[in-house]
Amino acid sequence: MLIENDYEFDRKHIWHPYSSMKEPLLCYQVVKAKGCKLELYDGKQLIDGMSSWLAAIHGYNHPRLNYAIKKQIKKMSHIMFGGITHPSAISLCRKLIEITPLSLDCVFLSDSGSVSIEVSIKMALQYWLGRSENRQKFLAIKYSYHGDTFAAMSICDPQNSMHNLWQGYLNNNYFAEAPTCGFYDNWDINDFNDFAYIMEQNYKEIAAVIIEPILQGAGGMRIYHPKYLKLVREYCDKYGIILIVDEIATGFGRTGKLFAFEHAKIEPDILCLGKALTGGTMTLAATITTHEIAHTISNSKANCFMHGPTFMGNPIACAVALENINILQNNKWIKQVNNIEKKLSKYLLPLKKLRQISDVRILGAIGVVETYKLINIEAIQKFFVEQGVWIRPFGKLIYLVPPYIIKQHELKKLTQSISLAIENPLNFIN
Repeated sequence: MLIENDYEFDRKHIWHPYSSMKEPLLCYQVVKAKGCKLELYDGKQLIDGMSSWLAAIHGYNHPRLNYAIKKQIKKMSHIMFGGITHPSAISLCRKLIEITPLSLDCVFLSDSGSVSIEVSIKMALQYWLGRSENRQKFLAIKYSYHGDTFAAMSICDPQNSMHNLWQGYLNNNYFAEAPTCGFYDNWDINDFNDFAYIMEQNYKEIAAVIIEPILQGAGGMRIYHPKYLKLVREYCDKYGIILIVDEIATGFGRTGKLFAFEHAKIEPDILCLGKALTGGTMTLAATITTHEIAHTISNSKANCFMHGPTFMGNPIACAVALENINILQNNKWIKQVNNIEKKLSKYLLPLKKLRQISDVRILGAIGVVETYKLINIEAIQKFFVEQGVWIRPFGKLIYLVPPYIIKQHELKKLTQSISLAIENPLNFIN
């Protein structure tokens, strides 16, 4: 029997995210990661510009995070959360309540960002059942993305997202026009007209509004004006609607605030956290809500909240998440993110003058370069690897969300590689 080498086996048998099994994109085998460097099987090192999809904010193999894992695993790796609790979960939830708004004081732990969104949807639906109202509609905004599970997909933009394939299978919800005012633009009240109109016409049906604060991620890396988010909160208050804020991509400092909703000086009714919650070491998510919502749910027909993931409250994940937050509370991240924002502005904003570039957007440790042409993902990925960097574009977007610990010369290398990639026509689809 012929034994396939690793590359052939992976290509033939392993299904990677958003990839075809018939014509899979080339995958690069990483054997080690430390700091901001990924090491390939052949020894080549790549500077990471992705933080493993916004998760590894402290880089890889962080000694304090590793120690938290080792310390916990000596006690227990996992225990069911039904009828059982443990110190790691208690300590983490205590810390989450400490760092989030005072009104948020009930924490539900789960095992991924998409699941935390599912939990928030269930919370909103069960809340209204607890008030003897059967509300089943949600209001989101166009270009929104909230995850890949089915209820989460139903609140992603059905026309402009990766989930338009599933129209007809998903619940129909309301979608307001996305904000067009950028973060630093002069605010235009007309930006909010469509949201206001939909809310005014349909508020009696709406269980909750769900929104990505300030940054719309996979829907286009769109960075919008804080005033829009502030008005969303005001309209939810006006009509008595729950506001769910999806901080899975933005939480823990990425936008320059610990949580992106702080830019608008608001508080959510339900907050979803994931990705950077464990510093990118393990999968864990949290859905945090108010005492009032939690207790109203308990008054519903079920008399309890109907959700319970098997790996909910995993002790190792809780322990490393707690240490991740402890590292953040040293407050080095504020200076780190500010420095990244300055360097991204210095190196990327000049690209806006190029004929190939539609827009450049910077906020905190986020840099987005939008091109006019569609990107040839496999070609540009190969180009970046040859340059010694790891950047994963999509659509017409080349973006950077590096670990906060990145050094200046590493960040400069990432931005220079983007400049070179733009100049090469083979990296784009005509």
